[in-house]
Amino acid sequence: MSSTIVMINLFGAVALLLFGLAQVKDGVTNAFGARLRSGLALGTKGRLRSFIAGLAATLALQSSTATALMTASFVERGLVRPRMAQVVLLGANVGTAVTAWIVATGIEWLSPLFILLGVAIYKSGPSTARHGAGRAITGIGLMLLSLHLLSLATEPMRQSPALAAFLGLLSDAWPVALAFSTVLAFISSSSLAVVVLILSLSGTGNLAPALTVILVLGANLGGAIPPVVATMRAPASVRRVTIGNLVVRAIGCLLVLPLADQFAALLGALPIPQAKLPVDVHLAFNVGAAILFWPLSSPLSKLMERLIPNDTKNDTGPRYLDETAFANPVVALAGATREVLRVGDLIESMLVRTMKAFTSNDLKELKDVVSLEKQVDQLQQEVKIYLSRLGRHGLSEENSARSIVIIDYAINLEHAGDIIEKSLQEQVRKKITNGLMFSVDGYQELSGLFNLTIENLRIAQTIFVSRDGELARQMMQVKVDVRRMEKMSSERHLERLRDGRLDSLQTSSLHLDILRDLKRINAHLVSVAHPILDEGGQLIESRLRRTE
Repeated sequence: MSSTIVMINLFGAVALLLFGLAQVKDGVTNAFGARLRSGLALGTKGRLRSFIAGLAATLALQSSTATALMTASFVERGLVRPRMAQVVLLGANVGTAVTAWIVATGIEWLSPLFILLGVAIYKSGPSTARHGAGRAITGIGLMLLSLHLLSLATEPMRQSPALAAFLGLLSDAWPVALAFSTVLAFISSSSLAVVVLILSLSGTGNLAPALTVILVLGANLGGAIPPVVATMRAPASVRRVTIGNLVVRAIGCLLVLPLADQFAALLGALPIPQAKLPVDVHLAFNVGAAILFWPLSSPLSKLMERLIPNDTKNDTGPRYLDETAFANPVVALAGATREVLRVGDLIESMLVRTMKAFTSNDLKELKDVVSLEKQVDQLQQEVKIYLSRLGRHGLSEENSARSIVIIDYAINLEHAGDIIEKSLQEQVRKKITNGLMFSVDGYQELSGLFNLTIENLRIAQTIFVSRDGELARQMMQVKVDVRRMEKMSSERHLERLRDGRLDSLQTSSLHLDILRDLKRINAHLVSVAHPILDEGGQLIESRLRRTE
């Protein structure tokens, strides 16, 4: 029974440590996430800045995994060069080691103060930044409290013959010890948590120095696996970053593993407390890996490119965004225009499929709507990134204005896609699933608006390319016509409700919701005419009639 209580106390303390780490990461992300991501993206212009950026981000987030995933996402978007990403992760690995070293300095007694301060900040106001900062400080307090609980939980183990025998078996089988620690770090998704656990076990006096080194090596190796697993289905550029970090740690482990006795003896000869050996090994290993692989970041990046080839091109990615055209902005803008036209074609496909489902009561027509909307999101994001990078090369006033028009139209198309995927197709799905039938008049009104919306999209595509002023004026009139149609259809629907028509009663909210969605889609499409008419001074700021 006593051993059961000891294990519960031990695992409970580890769980509290993991929970505290999660609170710090979530709190910092909520409070300073945008600034942190911006700083990480902008702070990678050189190796030293990249290293410091990774170190700082990990100290703030208390998670090298989070830093790795964030950095990999920046590589995918072209915001961070692959070789700099490897240096960022070297800094992140040192950052998590520094965190372990700090928490092992015996400041557990500050945990109540941190918890009290964190809760006070969290309760001080409704601000997202305050809530995030409060959660982060409370998380630090919980981490420190967990160290105290770990110390208490491992106290009864000091005289445990079972623990001594188990650790003795591991001392005689270094590969097993390495695998055991690796699995623990992978399961907990935190090398820091495992190193702190090793620190607590070291305090029992049963851990040999060489075994301590082996277990810390496993914690480092296991901590690099979760980012790899999380990015298994990501683009090749992302996988290269996380797998490269795993390769760095694996090579480091292979180099140190045969020399564990000498490594432990070297650290033991230094004037440092032996009780802190695990965190010292953790810090020395990561600092050594950073020194070794710092000059090898470029060869490592090239090796990853050879081992992990580019993904096979498919029709879902951009086709016309050619970075070699940056030297000729007109050509680059033409490519972006063609890409946005593809987005418009995808929106048309989504609309047509949704209308067919509406008219034929066939759910199969809706099966591709979600995947098409994801492709819309991807393409409009790629266009925005492409044009933002083009802008860094310097654009004339005319080309800059054209770039803004392209981005605005892409964003409006993406909003239309969101309405179709998140609302309109769900309304149609509800109609089919529940076997609802509209009145003849109501069905004709909605079908007519569906067809008008598709036709308006085609006109919008033409205006986007031709910038025809006459078509733009006609498009603005269409907005008035759609508003009038929506108003008249709503009034007729309410008349049918007053007449007690059963078919109208059953589909009342559905009818109004579909009308609203189609009207909103048309509003986004009409926006393509705004810049053309605005340039000609044909728009007014307000629709309010002037009073004399």
